[in-house]
Amino acid sequence: MNNPKLSRVAIVAWLVYLACIPGANWMIQHVGTVEFPGGPHVIPVGFGWSAPSGVLLIGLALVARDVVQRTMGRPATLLAIVIGAALSFFVAPNFAVASAVAFGFGELADFAVYTPLQERHLPVAVLASGVVGAIIDSLLFLQLAFGSTIYWQGNTLGKVWMSAIAFVGLIVTRRSAVSRHTA
Repeated sequence: MNNPKLSRVAIVAWLVYLACIPGANWMIQHVGTVEFPGGPHVIPVGFGWSAPSGVLLIGLALVARDVVQRTMGRPATLLAIVIGAALSFFVAPNFAVASAVAFGFGELADFAVYTPLQERHLPVAVLASGVVGAIIDSLLFLQLAFGSTIYWQGNTLGKVWMSAIAFVGLIVTRRSAVSRHTA
């Protein structure tokens, strides 16, 4: 982290990651429509699927997590999960434990998928870890928070959208960098 630009990117990614956890839990309680009594607030995510409204922030969190891990390391990533989960107790105490468990297991999956792939092919690492993290996070969070995985497909899809956007962005950025160096 001696590079000042890298340091700014790392800090911004860490803060985004940290803010996404309580932000998503707040959204689930306040943004979107409630389809059944006691259910989460949901939004459409495409292809006829709905998901709890915090899904897009969690998708962003999955991408930010990869940036944090790459620029700051595993300890900073785990610290953000702990702080984010703690902040969730103030924003949405009923979802804080579900968030912490889902992010914790999602992070273990990220270490298994993203970490070994990042050096060889960063865009694929971001996409693959985003998909795996989205599935694990969706199933665990929904079961723990609502006692049902009714929205798991939409929840996974909403998160994968963000990983797909990051994948395309990384490909475009890398191709642009290569073009500049060869011109």
